[in-house]
Amino acid sequence: MPTETGAATAAEGPDAAAAVPRAHGLARVGDWLRRAWQFFITQSFSSLTRRIVFLNVAGLLALSIGITFLSQFRAGLIDARVQSLLVQGQIIAGAIAASATVETDSSITIDPDKLLDLRAGESYGPSEDALYGLDFPINPERVAPVLRRLVSPTKTRARIYDRDGVLLVDSRNLFGRGDVLRYDLPPPNVEKPGLFERAYTAVRRWLGRGDLPLYHELGALNGRGYPEVAQALNGQNASMVRINDHGDVIVSVAVPVQRFRAVRGALMLSTQGADIDDMVEAERLAILKVFLVAAGVMIVLSILLAGTIAEPVRRLADAAESVRRRIRSRVEIPDFTRRRDEIGHLSGTLRDMTNALYSRIEAIESFAADVAHELKNPLTSLRSAVETLPVAKTDESRARLLAIIHHDVQRLDRLITDISDASRLDAELQRQEAAPVDLAKLLNTLVGVANEVKRDDGVRVTLRFEGGGPRAFQVPGHDSRLGQVVDNLIENARSFSPPGGTVRITCRRLKSNIDILVDDDGPGVRPESVDKVFERFYTDRPHQGFGQNSGLGLSISKQIVEAHGGSIWLENRISAADAQGTPTVVGARFIVRLPAT
Repeated sequence: MPTETGAATAAEGPDAAAAVPRAHGLARVGDWLRRAWQFFITQSFSSLTRRIVFLNVAGLLALSIGITFLSQFRAGLIDARVQSLLVQGQIIAGAIAASATVETDSSITIDPDKLLDLRAGESYGPSEDALYGLDFPINPERVAPVLRRLVSPTKTRARIYDRDGVLLVDSRNLFGRGDVLRYDLPPPNVEKPGLFERAYTAVRRWLGRGDLPLYHELGALNGRGYPEVAQALNGQNASMVRINDHGDVIVSVAVPVQRFRAVRGALMLSTQGADIDDMVEAERLAILKVFLVAAGVMIVLSILLAGTIAEPVRRLADAAESVRRRIRSRVEIPDFTRRRDEIGHLSGTLRDMTNALYSRIEAIESFAADVAHELKNPLTSLRSAVETLPVAKTDESRARLLAIIHHDVQRLDRLITDISDASRLDAELQRQEAAPVDLAKLLNTLVGVANEVKRDDGVRVTLRFEGGGPRAFQVPGHDSRLGQVVDNLIENARSFSPPGGTVRITCRRLKSNIDILVDDDGPGVRPESVDKVFERFYTDRPHQGFGQNSGLGLSISKQIVEAHGGSIWLENRISAADAQGTPTVVGARFIVRLPAT
């Protein structure tokens, strides 16, 4: 089969050979697009991604709306339109005044003798002051063609009013010879605008109006109703900006038509339709295009940003959920600590918390197993004694069995008490707030109580301080629990001390730590048991009977010290070497090291 394929490829020529890389390239592109689409779908349905995209696009949208409706483009366009209409109106008004017909008053006479005295270049006629009082009415028939030629190219509406405000000429009604008139007639079944259209028109008028007055079309006899026309008839140029019912801006200016300083009428120019609004809409459309492009770029960047936030958070949440359900024996939290940001800090914190949780679970499981084992021994002995008691034949046997039962009950009571104390220790240490503890005062109280309680062994307890004044021995923690540690060590040292011996307590201040040393004169500890004495339920007391100690005292003490950020260990005190060069153990020493305040 490969030979046939190779032969077919060779027979097909170079085109077929070139098609193979193209097919592979298209396959790679398709695979990349498929992965990009899957990533987009995955991120799009993420709540955090949607929030990031929404907030970024909302900010961009608010900025675009502000630029669109609060920019100065519209105001500048209106001002430019007003100035252009004023210039156009002055030019048209001058042309209208020049084309007006002058009716000569019969009171003006011309002296023929003065005509004969004129020199070359001189003229003779009535003075300007004489002409000022003459009536030069605006002739619509002569003005209309001029107005039509000047106004038609500008697509501006022009109206001429006489001195009484009566409309003489309106550019809407000017038509030339041969013009074809077209009117957009409404359809036969025309209906009123719908609700959506009316709402759109109302919103558009509200957004565009601002403080602009509404434009109303006045009658032909009420030209003075326009404020700008009234000012023009008084000889002043005036302008007004209004808005019509459709929301279109109407700019109108009025200039006086005057000749020989006499106002003969007013010319009013106004924009038609929505020419200004069309330019504003074109500008807004350009802003919209920029917004769409920027929004697209921002959405892509937001999705990429969310991918660096939402995906790690999702993986951390899934891992935390797996820890809660405990699908496997131990779940590893994803490690993002290399990121050096809040996600990395969260990842490291979750990993530490999970490790501490697993350690606590393992400690609880181990503690439960140890408790079950320790409780099983006295219960087995107690059951055997109870089962044997009915068959005991002599009083001596029954007494011995009753002693065993009493011993096992006491042992169970001690075990349950110590187990209860150990089980609630962590909860109490977590609930209570740490406070400064004065070790000097605490140790003096404990030593005083230990010496006041009279015992048959005659063991005394001494105390001394080294390094620093009384206020130098302060540590942060819980005084009751630290007192429990010292009390356990004192009792342990007394139990190993010979009758009439001494337990020596030394408290010394180091640079940043405080050490508490508890020495006894006992036999010391076997080397193989030095590291085991702090284990739960371990006891090494050959001189005492079995079951006299629960083996939890030193374990609880270690737990309390470590909860205070300190450490505890045991070592044997060695004397000087004897004649044969062999050192001698003269006692045991417990050392508690706590961080000072």
